[in-house]
Amino acid sequence: MKAIAQTVYGAPEVLHLVNVAKPVPQANEVLVKVNAASVDAGVWHLMRGTPFLIRLIYGGLRKPQHSILGSAIAGQVAAVGTAVNQFQPGDMVFGDLSESGFGGFAEYVCAPVTALAPLPATLSFEAAATVSVSGLAALQGLRDVGQIQPGQRVLIVGAAGGVGSFAVQIAKALGAAVTGACSASKGGMVLQLGADRVIDYAHSAVTHPEQPYDLVLDTAAYRPFADYFSALQPGGTYVMVGGSTSAFFRALLLGPWAGKRRDLQVNCLTAAPNQADLLTLKDLIEAGKVTPFCDLTYPLSDVPQAIRDLEQRQIKGKAAIIL
Repeated sequence: MKAIAQTVYGAPEVLHLVNVAKPVPQANEVLVKVNAASVDAGVWHLMRGTPFLIRLIYGGLRKPQHSILGSAIAGQVAAVGTAVNQFQPGDMVFGDLSESGFGGFAEYVCAPVTALAPLPATLSFEAAATVSVSGLAALQGLRDVGQIQPGQRVLIVGAAGGVGSFAVQIAKALGAAVTGACSASKGGMVLQLGADRVIDYAHSAVTHPEQPYDLVLDTAAYRPFADYFSALQPGGTYVMVGGSTSAFFRALLLGPWAGKRRDLQVNCLTAAPNQADLLTLKDLIEAGKVTPFCDLTYPLSDVPQAIRDLEQRQIKGKAAIIL
């Protein structure tokens, strides 16, 4: 089968289209014929092996332990292991492979049943492939870490990105009043997603709003977390979901102490892929409350270019890889 693989860490040039053996499912696994996949920030961190902590978490200090990347997929079940009764060949599924060995940038991949859920009835493979990783991060960041409540004022920073585009819609579905911060050129898209208001994230109003927020979900943390303290009302919560590695670790290590001094909560999301939340996303999508925004599509051979475009922030919402 065809796959995009790497043998060394580095820039997108280390990725190559290769032929590899088709995997065979273990007893509790499902073999999925991958129809589509998507790229996300985790892909380029694994590809480059940076920050170095990535190598400690996933193995491969000198070279990648997982040669075939790709976490978010959608496709059809081709075969099931002897202990699997939840799925059968022919079922359409989507899922997140980030805790089960990756492998989504290939024609076939094996995954445990817990990493998969039935494909939302309203979505194509292409659209469904963009949901799992970014949708789970948005859902868990808002609901679990941010403890979002109906009627709250919420600021989504990076609202036009992969996680942000889902966060805007999920926050609205959960009853919040949503302001999206993004580049001026992407404001129309964020309004289309359902945001009540859009501001240019380069403007001072992002950190000094007329009316403070209950919750700030930062999906593009390239500004120090403390800059948002002035944007939060007492008792408010700042949640870092994505952005630069240095900003993440500063928030993780210093945030709780700094926030406590200002009567604020500072938290960082560590996403936990699970089938229950995939089913929650499926329900939101089928209810018409969440719709993936798929900006661009690429063939499998163009995964390196898709990652370049993502790194350079050339993609609005999500991009899909079509197999």
